[in-house]
Amino acid sequence: MIRPLRDVPARPDLLLPALAAALSGTGPAVAPGRARTTSGDVGEDVAVVVQTSGSTGEPRSVLLSATALRASARATHDRLGGAGHWLLALPPDHVAGLQVLVRSILAGTVPIVLAPGPFRAAAFGATVGAMPTDGPRYTSLVPTQLARLLDDAGATDALRSFDGVLLGGAAAAPDLLPRARAAGVAVVTTYGMTETCGGCVYDGRPLDGVSARLDGDGRILLAGPVLADGYLGRPDLDAEAFVQVDGVRHLRTSDLGTWSDGSLEVLGRADDVLVSGGVKVPPAPVESVLASLPGVAEVCVVGVPDAEWGQAVVAVVVARSGTRPPTLRQVRTAVAEHLGATHAPRHLVVTDSLPVRGPGKIDRRAATLLAVRQLERNST
Repeated sequence: MIRPLRDVPARPDLLLPALAAALSGTGPAVAPGRARTTSGDVGEDVAVVVQTSGSTGEPRSVLLSATALRASARATHDRLGGAGHWLLALPPDHVAGLQVLVRSILAGTVPIVLAPGPFRAAAFGATVGAMPTDGPRYTSLVPTQLARLLDDAGATDALRSFDGVLLGGAAAAPDLLPRARAAGVAVVTTYGMTETCGGCVYDGRPLDGVSARLDGDGRILLAGPVLADGYLGRPDLDAEAFVQVDGVRHLRTSDLGTWSDGSLEVLGRADDVLVSGGVKVPPAPVESVLASLPGVAEVCVVGVPDAEWGQAVVAVVVARSGTRPPTLRQVRTAVAEHLGATHAPRHLVVTDSLPVRGPGKIDRRAATLLAVRQLERNST
């Protein structure tokens, strides 16, 4: 059996009724916001097709079934403490924002939507004031948004009123979670992707019904009712991403992980690992060290071509407002002390902002290009 697929603008007022009909089976499947890469019908249970490019930049359309979306929403509410009212502060054509709408529909509540435009702490606080108080209140944010809200006293007060603040989409700076929890914010870290209907591991623990394991290369494998049906018109990608392990269908992610005290710790993307002088250098641990240095607001560690080392490790840094960024010597010393000299950046690039894609994810390809161009300018 098949069902038609309909493009719907990424406007909550238009998406909500179309999404409700798709979930109930009374309407066509919906593709929020963007034109599909492949036209045609979809499987009978497919409710939503979300276009994502991932870190590769290759467009792909992910098939999310009503069954998977319902399982994800139910497991989220079970983990957080029950269905409630949601504030939408993320684009609804990305899976994290879309899931706010899905959870609201299935909870029988109407989501409160942050006004379009640049994300402002004052606007967030004012919108929270309009939310119902007759049940749990939740929202979903990316780290950049949370950091801005914590810098504003009024917005921080508004954050405290939520029973759960989901945080995902990108790695958080080392001090962000301690700051949020010290301020009394009920922040919950999430790990997942479009192919798992969004976050499926909360605070390092898989949601009910979800399982996580590591393969021989340390890649994270995820299984459970939240998995996507596959990719629209791309059986080649289906075969690459979805694998059978012990007779169970798993998503083979691009992320490396480890288990620590029973919690899944995500180390970063396997594709992001640099090889400098024959030594593998994962960026995440280096970024964690550098983010803790005075004067560093944001950091992205990338590799640039180098005749001697193959790849030279470069720290791309955004300085905190009103402060000086660390020097290259300070950067190298800090990393060498924590991780060893082989992980220490050989170059430091200071920039006004890091390039991003989607809802707050750092664009590593663009950051690499930025670093290459800056180093070329410095050498002339």
